[in-house]
Amino acid sequence: MKALLELDQIVVRGRHRPRLDHISLVLQPGERVALIGPSGAGKSSLLAVANGLLAAQGGRVVWLGEERSKSPHRRRRQQARIGTLWQDLRLIEELSVQQNINAGRLGQWGWPQALLNLLLPIETEACAAILKRLELDPALLCQPVSALSGGQRQRVALGRLLRQDPLLLLADEPLASLDPRLANELLQLLLEQAQAPRCLLMSLHRPDLLHHFDRVVGLRDGQLVVDQSVASLGSHQLDGLYAGASN
Repeated sequence: MKALLELDQIVVRGRHRPRLDHISLVLQPGERVALIGPSGAGKSSLLAVANGLLAAQGGRVVWLGEERSKSPHRRRRQQARIGTLWQDLRLIEELSVQQNINAGRLGQWGWPQALLNLLLPIETEACAAILKRLELDPALLCQPVSALSGGQRQRVALGRLLRQDPLLLLADEPLASLDPRLANELLQLLLEQAQAPRCLLMSLHRPDLLHHFDRVVGLRDGQLVVDQSVASLGSHQLDGLYAGASN
């Protein structure tokens, strides 16, 4: 089976030390991978390299067997199949729920369709189906995001991800600011998406949730120190990963 994403000896420089120091990682379809480590370990930098927002100063990024293109147009097409759920959600407050969900399609649309999304409700049926899938009332489509509750906003951000229909789902500590009930709901929704041909790489600040995942990748000081199945992970490895860290 062809790997979705390969990071080969990735280096990202920092002020005092590398943010990522020769990181190599392969993500396969169907995997649910937890990314853990103390604050400043490099988790967000790794996700930013994976989705193309951060350029590495060394190493290679390979997507579906092809090295990430230097051509802006081709690179955008490759990145359109990689979706990210951010901790701060990055929803556009002034736009409607429908417009925010449709933003997931911007990587596949040309500019006329993208502009039309700002002017008119388009592809309403597809957006309503996503809301129903997330157990939200389709009547919310016309509401501005600013009028939603915290739980509704989380689901709309996930709806945007589903509308994008990516092969690789990245999540940057999306549970950090949620109460336990909302955190569990969002986690289950994300895990449900991670079936082949898709893959989930999720940054976590809670090691107690690792049993939901197949594999764990641990970073410390920009270095990869753990990469193995969750079932084989020992408590001494977790202790060593976080030893001396502020969190």
